[in-house]
Amino acid sequence: MEKICLSERRIDEIKTICRTHHNDPGELINILHDTQNKLGYLPKQVQELIALELGIPASRVYGVVSFYSFFTMTPKGKYPISVCMGTACYVRGGEKVLDEFKRLLNIDVGGTTPDGLFSLDSLRCVGACGLAPVVMVGPRVYGRLKVADVKRIIDEVTAHEQEI
Repeated sequence: MEKICLSERRIDEIKTICRTHHNDPGELINILHDTQNKLGYLPKQVQELIALELGIPASRVYGVVSFYSFFTMTPKGKYPISVCMGTACYVRGGEKVLDEFKRLLNIDVGGTTPDGLFSLDSLRCVGACGLAPVVMVGPRVYGRLKVADVKRIIDEVTAHEQEI
């Protein structure tokens, strides 16, 4: 795991999140959610600081972070792409859609583009089987996708990014 250096500002933000939850170990999942929302991910040093603030072993924090798929220990792109690989999506071409994202972005599942714009993951089920195959880009859901739609989605997000 790579070593990161937390700034004093980030350390204070994490401590504030812990204090907001009264440094209660029973609030660990909420603290991790809030911290990940603030930082984007939960690297080892952040987990260790949270453990210290809550007075619990770092292994307990790591156990929660590694158990729940929502949490990540690696930085995600500004626009995280999640391709559903549930049964309906898989049968209707989800794997081909995923392969096209991998090809066009030149990253594997779990990777982030060098510019930090996109990251790519696969999900077990989005819960929108009637729209299969489904892809989420951030909070936006795209349904009934074909391989040809992948480039359009990437171009759409890239164009939006250039506007802001």
